[in-house]
Amino acid sequence: MEINSTGFLLFFIVVFLVYYIPLKNSAKGQNLWLLLCSYISLAIIDWRVLPLLIGATSLFYGLGLWIDRYNHRDERKAEWMTTAGVIAGVGILVYFKYLGFLVEASMQFLQHLGWQVSPLTLNIMMPVGVSFFTFKLISYIVEIHRCHMPPCRDFVAFATYIAFFPTFLSGPIDRPKPFLSQLQTARSFTYPSVENQAVDGLRQILWGLFKKVVVADSFLRFIEVGWSKTDECTPMALLLVFLIYPVQLYADFSGYTDMAIGVGKMLGIHVAKNFNYPFFAQNMADYWRRWHMSLTSWLTDYVFMPLNIRFRDWNNAGIILACMINMLVVGIWHGANWTYALFGLYHGLLFIPLILNGTFASKKKVKFEGYIPPMGYVGKMLLTYLLVAGGLLIFRADSITSLLHFIRNIALGVFPLCDVSLDANQFPVATFLFTLLMLTAEWVAMRKKKEYALQLSTEWKTWVRYTAYMALVLLYLLKVGGAHQFIYAQF
Repeated sequence: MEINSTGFLLFFIVVFLVYYIPLKNSAKGQNLWLLLCSYISLAIIDWRVLPLLIGATSLFYGLGLWIDRYNHRDERKAEWMTTAGVIAGVGILVYFKYLGFLVEASMQFLQHLGWQVSPLTLNIMMPVGVSFFTFKLISYIVEIHRCHMPPCRDFVAFATYIAFFPTFLSGPIDRPKPFLSQLQTARSFTYPSVENQAVDGLRQILWGLFKKVVVADSFLRFIEVGWSKTDECTPMALLLVFLIYPVQLYADFSGYTDMAIGVGKMLGIHVAKNFNYPFFAQNMADYWRRWHMSLTSWLTDYVFMPLNIRFRDWNNAGIILACMINMLVVGIWHGANWTYALFGLYHGLLFIPLILNGTFASKKKVKFEGYIPPMGYVGKMLLTYLLVAGGLLIFRADSITSLLHFIRNIALGVFPLCDVSLDANQFPVATFLFTLLMLTAEWVAMRKKKEYALQLSTEWKTWVRYTAYMALVLLYLLKVGGAHQFIYAQF
């Protein structure tokens, strides 16, 4: 049940009404209702994930209590239990997401060495949302062990945090302390709440729908044809696929995030921010501080920083090594494919010049007045976009072979070696105009320090605001780009 579907709308109306009418004064009742609705929504998508989810939630709930118990009595035992929990969380990921790939790769390697081995295929179902809920479970026990938070003694609240239905499929990856603290008191639907939460949430959902349905889904067909029929496309068509895929992925993924955050707001719950206008970044470090922020900050806290401390005696070499490992984890987190590992290594290499020239950790921003940036700013922004597009070319490829084949066919446009007949006449020009509208609105929103582009303040006249809202509603109802699954639901 996709968050952009009519089915989800009907489902959420029921969730919303029960949540705020009979349960308005009961935090426990609201939490239990959210948990029940989360499990129902997951059962509709794939009921087979529920036994794993409930089992893992129960295990880590108990681990949290035990780790807290031994934190001040037996530090060694607390550390051992935390390590066991981390291994269990990683083990869930490895088994369901990577074991089949690892076995197949091992068999191919042995065959390459000349061993006579029978092919072995493991049909292991990958549970939906496994990459997201396992990271929540791991961060929960690590935060308790670090004494950053007490354990949650309310199982329903903890299970609600793990299974929260707006964010389960594609994030953001909420941290336990800020999320669980919101579940301790009842969420009420008073007028200030309507003004600051529900209305704002509706606007953000609408903006997310625009990005997903109008922009991302409209580009989808063109991009899929480019990859599935590479030999039939002209180099110019493939170059367009290369250039617009970052926009399509961003509109798809950030569109989901906007909708998830908006739904959370309507339920009185603040969800972690996941994007901060990444295409306006000045370098790759700045880009990763703006893109998939909940994953980036998670890996920074639990992977990069511990490695950086361990390698601190190696100076820049230690930072480079920690960064390369961290970005490799970023890559393989997305799935069991050599292209994802290559994607991570590619981005790790792009950090090396920033580490060597001292700008890796710098958050200094270029200051200018108004909305017109200086040329230097624009140049860095465009260079960063091209580097991002290069990485996403690796990310989108099904295999190393298809990646090289795609690059080769683009190169034919620069070094013509054969005749390719099909042109780029299927490029959705109208969607390109909507993309310019989206990026312009987000640029203005960034300059005004708005959370998202449709967060129109009262300085806009009422008729202007509602005209914008109605135009976006109309575009959604017309399903300009169709309705397709979110890209990050597969991870």
